Amino acid sequence: MIKQQLTQKQQQKLSPLQIQQIKLLELTGLEIEQRINQELEENPALEEAVEAPVESEIEDATVEFESGDDLTQEDLSLGDYRTEDDVPDYNLPQNYYSEKNAREDIPYSEGESFQEFLVNQFHLKNLPDEKSRTIGEYLIGNIDEDGYIRRELEAISDDLAFQYGIEAPVSKIKAILDIIREMDPPGVGAADLQDCLLIQLKRKEKTPARNRAIQILEKYFDAFSKRQYEKILRAFNITEEDLKEIIKEITLLNPRPGNAWESNMETKMAHITPDFFVEAVNGELIFSMPEQNIPVLKISREYGEMLNEYAQPDGKQDFGKKEALSFVKQKLDSAQWFIDAIKQRNVTLKKTMSAIIDIQRNFFLSGDESDLKPMILKDVAELCGYDISTVSRVSNSKYVQTSFGIYSLKFFFSESMTNDEGEEISTREIKAILKKCIEEEDKSKPLTDDSLMKALKSKGYDVARRTVAKYREQLNIPVARLRKEI
Repeated sequence: MIKQQLTQKQQQKLSPLQIQQIKLLELTGLEIEQRINQELEENPALEEAVEAPVESEIEDATVEFESGDDLTQEDLSLGDYRTEDDVPDYNLPQNYYSEKNAREDIPYSEGESFQEFLVNQFHLKNLPDEKSRTIGEYLIGNIDEDGYIRRELEAISDDLAFQYGIEAPVSKIKAILDIIREMDPPGVGAADLQDCLLIQLKRKEKTPARNRAIQILEKYFDAFSKRQYEKILRAFNITEEDLKEIIKEITLLNPRPGNAWESNMETKMAHITPDFFVEAVNGELIFSMPEQNIPVLKISREYGEMLNEYAQPDGKQDFGKKEALSFVKQKLDSAQWFIDAIKQRNVTLKKTMSAIIDIQRNFFLSGDESDLKPMILKDVAELCGYDISTVSRVSNSKYVQTSFGIYSLKFFFSESMTNDEGEEISTREIKAILKKCIEEEDKSKPLTDDSLMKALKSKGYDVARRTVAKYREQLNIPVARLRKEI
């Protein structure tokens, strides 16, 4: 049985402006520039402000609206959309829009991709027929960014049959793959690391060390990768000096032949554009935010006048006119929300970064990691008066350029630990000492995690062995067995 009843409950809802601010806060400098350009294209009521040499005061205009309409007179106040940059074109000098002020497009060029480089080489080969060309191009398309073909040849044969209607036995595919493996860079088209290293060694001029290296990789690759050198010395009855020469030949090879080429997007993402600048000058810190290529935004004067025109009462109810008025009002509101969100984003970024500078002032002055104080999101949130989630969004994918290099904002956040003297220190300080201990160790007898734990305890840092292992993994340092050298 259906019943009607009234219930009262509290709900927290975000306004469109708040949602807009949250989304913009997470974007990097490059992404916010793209987002602004996208909004300029989609919203005709939003314009890029031109720095005008003549200033003119424009009085706020309000329009009257019939009482029976949905939009009120308060909703249609044009003063909400006016900006200081709203200068009529007829007030600008005649020569203002000259070639000097015109925006010039920057020439852009893109280098040859890895796949294109391989296809161009393959087309120079003497191929028997068009079928072989198609198979070769498909094989090149399956080469990953490391330069490997990790798929089984049987699966590639099935794909050629389904997608191109080409019946190609595995022997035919392997013959074409051998042609690809003869191309540059050496090692391309390998199935795995072992195959890649063997291809490169076999293409080099033969020497006793290289011949022995080929035998080791073919028969004892697993032992070599695990640095079980004693097993290799016994198996081949060679001296440590001979093994050192063999290892040198192998380490000179490229384990990832495709890493010299990167796609255009990967290159852009690898390029870091700092969101903040902090410079130490004579013991003082100078903080600034780069403007980059972010344009100044304003509300379209034309749309403001259009709103005024549509809102003028003419004594008759026109549905089309009301619809047009609602559309213009929506675009103006959206434009104003976007401008306010951009301004609020800048304020939030500035306050959050200022709080980080206040906490980590000693580091920004010295550049020494031991000067980093323990800092978590809550510490910054309390100092700048924001929620923890807001600080988290600001620190995500943002970078600061200092006098000592470029750092991610996440670099400054670390947990605290108490040393033997009862002082709170950052875990980054412990990691720096751990890294130094490993760098100074005897590579023929690398320190185990237990030995590293004892070394840290001798320096006044009481940490457990599993904590040492965790910090070592975070530093991308392998276990002692894999750090061993002859």
